[in-house]
Amino acid sequence: MSLRTPVAAANVTATPGRTPAVVLWLVAAAFVVILNETIMMNAIPQLMEGLQIDEAAAQWLSTAFLLTMASVIPVTGWFLQRVTTRTAFATAMIVFIIGTTLAAVAPSYPVLLAARIIQASGTAVMMPLLMTTLMTVVPERDRGRVMGNVTLVMSVAPAMGPAVSGLLLGLGSWRLMFFTVLPIAVVVTIAALRKLPNVGEPQQIGIDWFSVVIAALGFGGLVFGLSRFGQGLGAQPWLLVGGSLLAILVFVLRQLQLQRRGNPLLDLRTFRRPIFTRAVVLLSVSFMAMLGAMLLLPLYLQQVRGLTALEAGLLVMPGGVAMGVLGPRVGRVFDRYGSRLLIIPGSIGIALAMGSLTLIDAQTPYWQLLAAHIVLMISLAGVFTPSFTLGLGDVPGRLYSHASSLLGTLQQVAGALGTALVITIMTARSTRLVEGGTAPLDATVEGMRWGFGFGAIIALVVIGLVLLMPNRLPQQEPGEQEPGSDEAGRQESGVSELPEPLEDELTPDPAT
Repeated sequence: MSLRTPVAAANVTATPGRTPAVVLWLVAAAFVVILNETIMMNAIPQLMEGLQIDEAAAQWLSTAFLLTMASVIPVTGWFLQRVTTRTAFATAMIVFIIGTTLAAVAPSYPVLLAARIIQASGTAVMMPLLMTTLMTVVPERDRGRVMGNVTLVMSVAPAMGPAVSGLLLGLGSWRLMFFTVLPIAVVVTIAALRKLPNVGEPQQIGIDWFSVVIAALGFGGLVFGLSRFGQGLGAQPWLLVGGSLLAILVFVLRQLQLQRRGNPLLDLRTFRRPIFTRAVVLLSVSFMAMLGAMLLLPLYLQQVRGLTALEAGLLVMPGGVAMGVLGPRVGRVFDRYGSRLLIIPGSIGIALAMGSLTLIDAQTPYWQLLAAHIVLMISLAGVFTPSFTLGLGDVPGRLYSHASSLLGTLQQVAGALGTALVITIMTARSTRLVEGGTAPLDATVEGMRWGFGFGAIIALVVIGLVLLMPNRLPQQEPGEQEPGSDEAGRQESGVSELPEPLEDELTPDPAT
């Protein structure tokens, strides 16, 4: 987001020790929209029967959501610079509400698919908007605690999706999922717009439409290509991934060219900040492990143990809830003691939890699975909150929106890569065992063990990465500029640097 003037920002409350109201409203809205990312996972059987479609078409309702997210998020950096906070929020939520309404009354599969794409377009704006606003209005001393609230959105919302959908599907049609979410989204939108302040003034910055198209082809195509692995499609996924990587290379070269003019779609100068770059890699690898586990464990509970979708969702919900509840407390520990006390034990906990899941069999006690999942999610909270805070805090304020968009885009790609690799490993191993004469159930369990084994290896990589992260951000001198930038470059891009005493302008409001 472009840096806002202190006059405009003065309306935002930043009372020490309290989360600004603007951030709380954005967290509430983001929770509602991100819940829909996983809410369709349990609805496939009903969708197949109700819409007369096959399993591949039903799965597309989730794939299209992720595909749209990966395609739209790169544009949010430019969008957040062009509009005010209220306009960005209103646009995202109205688009989401339109998509949800259309999904609830969809008469056919193509309409429902279009509705999911519209939903995802609104969702894609919310996380970058939330992150950018947080980094702009929250003083550095409180960022860890407030970033912990964001953990609630990242963990509890996706974790609750399967459980909520399982409960609603048990009560009625798949349409009930959308009819339930719709009034909640409307109420949150109306209530938030009554109190949501603008965090500064927009900047009139042009857009390069070639970058928009090539970003959609590159990042969207990569997520789609990765989602095709493990489905027996031969060389098609490799061609999709190869073509998408080529498009991403063209996108990067285009952004480097546009940076010299001052108006890239995504400003890649964020990667000149070493701590941000390390945080991006660490978070991406951690998301690979998390998404792989979120996919495999419900599959194991339903396919191997015979649980219903609701029962499987309820079993994995406590881990997500624990992660969300502990998020703010993790943030307070970070604010007081720094990152090392959290990310090192957290990375070890991820490795231990994933390692324990490689030992599952067809009779593993449920309490053991529950304990492993809770340890995994709590450990991820110990890694996520400090890494987000350090990474975004290392970026100059004028690049917050670009950094948030890059993080969101790469998380989508990392999640798709993690699930693709897990499914491919699991399918390849179980297929080979069945061909060798192993019973199908035993082969499935062994394939899942191998999938969790891949997650355990990823967790070891996380341990190595956290050792590269600092305990705290180095103190920057007033007026310090990012490497390779100069005042003339800022003036050329039409973005002015925010005066240092931002938090002094944010006057305390006891009512907040």
